[in-house]
Amino acid sequence: MPVPRWLGQRPEVSFIVCTRDRLAVLEACIDSIRAACRAHPAFAAELVVVDNGSRDGTAKYLSAAARTSDIALTAVSETRPGLAAARNAGLARARGRVLVFVDDDCRLDGNYLVDLERHYASGEKWLIRGGRVEIGDARDLPFTIKRCDRREGLTQAVHPGGFVLGCNMTMHREVAARIGPFDERFGAGGALRSAEDTDYLVRAMLAGMAVEYVPDMTIFHHHGRRDRAAIDRLHRDYHFGNGALCLKHFRRAPWLLRHFYWAARAALRELAGGPRFDSDLRLSHWPIVLMNLAGAAKFAFLVLARRPPRRARRAQETPEAKAEAGAR
Repeated sequence: MPVPRWLGQRPEVSFIVCTRDRLAVLEACIDSIRAACRAHPAFAAELVVVDNGSRDGTAKYLSAAARTSDIALTAVSETRPGLAAARNAGLARARGRVLVFVDDDCRLDGNYLVDLERHYASGEKWLIRGGRVEIGDARDLPFTIKRCDRREGLTQAVHPGGFVLGCNMTMHREVAARIGPFDERFGAGGALRSAEDTDYLVRAMLAGMAVEYVPDMTIFHHHGRRDRAAIDRLHRDYHFGNGALCLKHFRRAPWLLRHFYWAARAALRELAGGPRFDSDLRLSHWPIVLMNLAGAAKFAFLVLARRPPRRARRAQETPEAKAEAGAR
């Protein structure tokens, strides 16, 4: 067999895909990434797939795919449950200059790497950039997509949730090194159910970095949700995580509370006949308010549960720590 051209070559881009028991969609995702890489071979790429405890034959498939792949494919097993833990495992193994997070139910547009290289050619480093997310199957409801046709930057006037979707999120590896790992309390499979990507955006902003959306770098999301109940559950989970986010960052990012106030005001107006949050999907503002409060309460519980008893905290205080506190 011919020697694969990626051997011994440091990749320019690392695609990081996290998966759990979704082999049927994962194969199509990996095939689309390979096809995009073949369409633009000058921009060397690798694929890191994190198996987060699958029991559907994913590990066997990845082992075979890694042996025959025309791009470097690294299979990582992460037994700690949760999307954030899986993302962190992928970060630890990725070697590329640019990191691209893609969900396992997404497929890349054939020109994805062309767009990606163009956006990162300027050398601008300290930002997180997300691309367009289209619906992959016309039978799926239009949720968890991003179709804005203009380039825009995230400001405090806009809620960060959904501004850049975690299924199509890119950054320089130095950005990830500065921000640090994903908060494993957040995200699907974690205690706070969602918002591990939104938390990352907020932390980037607090570190003085820009967050940008571009209307290309397109992926197609095959999320498979075709009934109102599935969308409603996801809607609630998103705002459960967002409520925890508000409490986590209320000191350094109090502007997040402004968005909660606006949601509460919109919910009251809805009672008086005002518009819903999404009239097409019949989504109300009230789950936003109630799940924000529930998520904040859960975050407070998690913080308190991890704190050692007062006596233990006092015992842990070293003379050096006490002297440093006195110097402040």
